[in-house]
Amino acid sequence: MGKGSQTWRVMWESFVKMRTELPELDKILKEVQELGSDPQEYMNIAQGSSELPTQLIDVQQKHRETLQEQTETLRVNAILTRERIFQLVDRYAELTVISTVGDRRLLDNELLARGRAHKEWRGNRVREEMEKIRTDQLFQSSFFRSKSKAGSSAAVAGVAGIGKTTMVQKLVYDWATEKIYHKFQFVFSFKFRNLNSINCKMNLRELILHQYPYFGKIMREVWKNPKGLLFIFDGLDEFKHRIDFADSRRYTEPQHQCPDPECRCEVTDIVCSLIQGNLLPGCSVLVTTRPTALHLLEKTEISLWAEIKGFVGEERNRYFMRHFEDQSVATAVFKHVEENEILNTMGYNASCCGILALALAPFFTEGYIDPHQVPKTITQLYSSYIYNILRKYSGANENARDVLLRVGQLAFTGVSKRKTVFTDGDLITNNLLPSQFLSGFLMELFEREDSAGSVVYTFQHIGIQEFMAALAQFLNPYRGDILKFLTKAHNTTPGRFEVFLRFVAGLSAPVTAQSLLEFLGPFPQQTTNRVIDWLKEEVKRQSGNTESEAGKRSLLTTLNYLLESQNRKLTRSTLRSVQKFSFSEMHLTPIDCTVLSHLIGMCGTIKYLDLTRCQIQCDGMQRLAPVLHKCQKLRLGENTLGDSGVKLLSTALRHRKCKVQKLWLYNVGLRDSGAEDLVSALSTIRSLNVLNLSFNWLTDRSVPALRRLILTLPSLKWIGLWRNQFSETGKQQLMSLQDPRPGLRVTM
Repeated sequence: MGKGSQTWRVMWESFVKMRTELPELDKILKEVQELGSDPQEYMNIAQGSSELPTQLIDVQQKHRETLQEQTETLRVNAILTRERIFQLVDRYAELTVISTVGDRRLLDNELLARGRAHKEWRGNRVREEMEKIRTDQLFQSSFFRSKSKAGSSAAVAGVAGIGKTTMVQKLVYDWATEKIYHKFQFVFSFKFRNLNSINCKMNLRELILHQYPYFGKIMREVWKNPKGLLFIFDGLDEFKHRIDFADSRRYTEPQHQCPDPECRCEVTDIVCSLIQGNLLPGCSVLVTTRPTALHLLEKTEISLWAEIKGFVGEERNRYFMRHFEDQSVATAVFKHVEENEILNTMGYNASCCGILALALAPFFTEGYIDPHQVPKTITQLYSSYIYNILRKYSGANENARDVLLRVGQLAFTGVSKRKTVFTDGDLITNNLLPSQFLSGFLMELFEREDSAGSVVYTFQHIGIQEFMAALAQFLNPYRGDILKFLTKAHNTTPGRFEVFLRFVAGLSAPVTAQSLLEFLGPFPQQTTNRVIDWLKEEVKRQSGNTESEAGKRSLLTTLNYLLESQNRKLTRSTLRSVQKFSFSEMHLTPIDCTVLSHLIGMCGTIKYLDLTRCQIQCDGMQRLAPVLHKCQKLRLGENTLGDSGVKLLSTALRHRKCKVQKLWLYNVGLRDSGAEDLVSALSTIRSLNVLNLSFNWLTDRSVPALRRLILTLPSLKWIGLWRNQFSETGKQQLMSLQDPRPGLRVTM
C-alpha cells in the first residue's frame, strides 16, 4: 500500500489475470473494495471483537484458564506405559490447510489417494500459496464459498494421523491465550468419540455443563450473543451415530427438531441443528473428519471446505530431526525417504513420518551390517516397524505369534467394518488383555479429558491396523478359498481393501517376511503360493478390462500389488503373458508412473504400452524414461511433454537394447529445438517401422533432420507428419522420399 500507484496497478493487473483459476480471489477483492483502502481498518474487521457483558467476564476468564490447562501439553497415551507429555508450543509442527477439498465421495483408499494428490498440488506454487489458510483464518469471510444466513461453518478434512485433533488443540489453546479469534466470546470443543458414550436425550446446556460445569446458571446469558460462540466437533468419522443431513425428516418431524438450547433431544439432532444454523442462529461451527466421512456433510450449508495437506517443504524435515538425537541418522533417513518415490508419498503425514522414522532408523545406525535391506516398499516398512516392536517386548511372558494373531483379528474386524475405535468388549471378544506388549500396537484413549471416563483403544495409525489385519490373515489364512476371498476384497468398493491387499501381496515376498521369522516362525508356503497365483490371474483378468476408467484404475491397483510383492520372476512371467497395457485417457500421476517404471524395469520386453492422453508431463516422463526402451509398441500421444519431455524420451531411446518398433508422438508439443535430439536417437533404432509426429510444431528447420532419419532407417515403413507447420516446399521435400523408397509412406 505504501509503494505508490504504479505498484498498485501492477498488483491489481496480476490479480485480474488469476481470477478465473482462483475463485477465492474474487471474494477477497470484493471485500477489500467494500472496506476501503485503510489496511488497519481491514485488519480490525478481520480480527473482530466482541464486548463481553460484565456478568460473563469472570466465567470467560475461568474458561480460558481451563482450556489453556487442557491444551497446553500434548499427551501420548499407551497401555500400561500411561503417557508421555510434551509442551504443545514446543512440539507443534505447522500444517498446511488449503481452502478447497478433494472429492467428497472418496473412491480410493484415503491415505494413498491423498498421498498421490499431495505432490501434484505442491507442484503448482501459485495455487499452493493462494489457497493456504492459517488456523486463525478459518472463519474469515474472504475464504467462504457460500454465505449462510445463519452464521458460518467450516469443515476441515484430513486423512488419519495428519494432525486434525492436534490442529484443533492448537486452535483452542491460541484462543484461550487470547492470540486468535477475539470475536468469539466462548469456544466449546467436543470430540465425537466422547459423544458416543451419551445414550440418552439431553439439551445443549446439559452437554456443555457436562464438560464445563463452572458455567452453572449463567448459560442463558451466553445464549444471548450466538455470534460470539464457536462450537468445535472433532472426528466426525469416529461418531457411531449417523448424521444424515439429506434426510428431510430432520426438518419436518418434531422429534428431530432442536429449536433452542434448552430443548432435550438426541445428540445427533443437537449437532445437526448447530451445523445447519437452526440452533443458535449466528454461531460458528467447525467440524473435522477423515475423508471417509466427508460425504455426510454434502447437503449442509458449509461456508468453508478445507483440507489439511500436511507437511510442505522444510516442515517435514524439521519433524524428522525431532525424532533423533543423532542428526546424521535423521539426515540419512530423510534422504532415503526423499529418494524413494513410494515411501515419499507417506511423508506428508505426521503419524506416517513417525512410522518412517522408527522403522528406518536401525538401518542407518553405526554398525548395521546390510544397508541393501533398507525397506523400499510399504510392506517392508511396516514389517520393519512390527519387528522392532516384537524385539522390544520379546522378553514378556507371552507367545508373540498368538497375541499378534489375536490383535490382527481385531484389526481385520475393524478394516472390514470401517472401525478404528475399539472398546474393552472388543478386546475381550478377541481374548486380549492390556499388556506392555499390546501397547506397541494400540493406544488407549480416555473418553473424558479428566481420565475419569471409560477407555477406548485405537491402533497407533490406520496403516498399522491394515498391516496387522493382513499379517493375521496371512499367518492364519481365511478358512474358505483364499483366492475367492482375495478377489472379493479387490472387487469391493474401490479403495476399501487396497492397502490391506497391498500388504497381503507384499508378505508373499520372502525378503519382506524374513525379519519377522525370528518371532513368528515360517510363513505358510501354501498361502504364499496362492497369493502369487491370485496376483498372476488378476493382472491377466484386469488387463483385458481396460475399456473404462474404472477398469484401468483397477488394473493399476493390481499392478501396485504386483510391485509390492517385489517378485521379479512373477512380474516377468505375468507381464510377458499380457499382450497389451492400455491406460489411455486416464490421468497418471508421477507416482503411477513410478509404479509402471519399477514393474517394466523387472521385465525383458513389453509388447504394447498405451499412455495416450494420460496427462503425463516432464515429471512423469522422468520416471518412465529409464524403461521405455523395453516397449515394442509405444503410444505417448497427446501428453504435454514439450521439448524437455521429448529430450528425456530421446535419452531412453538411445539405449543399446532399445526394442521400439512403433512410436506414436503426436500432439506432444514437439518443436524444432527438440526434433534434432529426437531424430538423432531414433536413427539408432534399427527395429523402428512406424513413427507418428503429427499435430506438433515442426517447421522447415526440421526437414533436413527428418530426411536423414528416413534415409538412415530402411526399416521405417510409415511416418506421420500431418498438421505440423511445414511450408509447401518442406512438404514436397519430405514427400519426395517415397520415390526411392517404394515401401515407405509419408503422411503430410
